[in-house]
Amino acid sequence: MALTNRYKSAPGAGTLAALILVLVFGSPWFADWAADNTNPETAGGWWLRLLSWPHWRFDSDDSLRSILIADLKAILVVVLTALFLYLLPGSQLARARGTLSQFFAGWAAYIFAGGFAALLTTLFLANPTLLGAFRSAGDGATYGLFIGWIIGLATLGGRRGTR
Repeated sequence: MALTNRYKSAPGAGTLAALILVLVFGSPWFADWAADNTNPETAGGWWLRLLSWPHWRFDSDDSLRSILIADLKAILVVVLTALFLYLLPGSQLARARGTLSQFFAGWAAYIFAGGFAALLTTLFLANPTLLGAFRSAGDGATYGLFIGWIIGLATLGGRRGTR
């Protein structure tokens, strides 16, 4: 039986889209491909590299701490996306499914998730600084701003909560 929009919750669909984005585009294979085959001085190359921002690694020459921080960032992006999708009122206040408020709530949830995931993981660095935390949060929010529209589209048409 195919799932229809009647059974899809906006937070569930957005969280699933975030998980797929992080699993596919945050993978070591995509991140390495983007680093080797794109030009960061072009819009397309910059965007493809940005897609791999919450990367995860399971085997690397980096220190264990660096690997865990990168993995934690990827996990936190997905978890915080789910949290913010449930907390943001845009989709709950919308009178009808599929409205622009649902789209913007999903997009905003991903911006906040990226910024907070980066900010929180900065605390686990060896020598965290306030400036480093601000820069990291800015990188995460930039990721959410330019990639989050995908989450916004995924949340369109979903029901607003459990019934």
